[in-house]
Amino acid sequence: MTQGIDAVDFRRWSSDPAGFAHELGASFERFGFAVVANHGLSQALIERCLGDFKGFFAWPVEAKMRYHVPGSGGARGYTPFGVEAAKGAAMHDLKEFWHVGRELPAGHRYRRYMPDNLWIDGIDGFRDTTLALWEAFDAMGRELLSAIALHLGLTPRWFDDKVSEGNSVLRVIHYPPVADGGGAIRAGAHEDINAITLLLGAEEAGLQVLDRDGRWLDINPAPGTLVCNIGDMLQRLTNHVLPSTTHRVVNPAQERADRPRYSMPFFLHFNPDFEIRSLPACVGPDRPDHYPDPITADEYLRQRLREIRLL
Repeated sequence: MTQGIDAVDFRRWSSDPAGFAHELGASFERFGFAVVANHGLSQALIERCLGDFKGFFAWPVEAKMRYHVPGSGGARGYTPFGVEAAKGAAMHDLKEFWHVGRELPAGHRYRRYMPDNLWIDGIDGFRDTTLALWEAFDAMGRELLSAIALHLGLTPRWFDDKVSEGNSVLRVIHYPPVADGGGAIRAGAHEDINAITLLLGAEEAGLQVLDRDGRWLDINPAPGTLVCNIGDMLQRLTNHVLPSTTHRVVNPAQERADRPRYSMPFFLHFNPDFEIRSLPACVGPDRPDHYPDPITADEYLRQRLREIRLL
């Protein structure tokens, strides 16, 4: 069940772009989140990719650690338990995860920002399956950004050249069964760093969004839907017209505590050297500029990674 957030049908984007953009933008302005139905991503591809990672996360710790790169900020490959924590949190999140990013050719100008991907040995088709899902998410994200541009009064493809070579990441997360979290939860209250996040529904509930009145809303999208939320970079670009909303993943009820949870968020980022500066249309007498000093996407990313202990 998803409390209070009505789903927006993605099929409307092709038949009624303005109507879809209005509904999507209204949900973002109200909640910072939107639920998108009929997204069109291949369920077979999703299940194949998730199956590969379920197998990997079941490996012994020492085998998984061969794919961990210390000091990299978890940019690519495996990040073990006890590393990431929400900003200001006293305890680490109860999760491990894997990152896959953009593939760049040798000599590309952004290679200094984006390390090579790591590929798991012993899982047939792992590279092709994972990259295919990354590319599907990336294409879907660009369409949603086009709708956001329309909602903001920009040209529909305004974002295209700002994200065409962004440091976007597919994260596959494993939250293990929780016998006793010791006060920690699966993911502490936080906001996302990037421009927008696309998230497929998880097999187990737990995602919650903090509403304006201080209530936590349960977000559990139905099969065939995905959740999209505004990240801090887009909040900054729009001068808070589109808010980046606090969210968390809570521990399961006792009767579900023996079940793991898997999640696959796609963090869509701007190009590393894109300068995040408040849009003129989002600044006015009744909305002063919260961010008079611009910052590049990579500078902002590194600042925030330090805050969550990944750097």
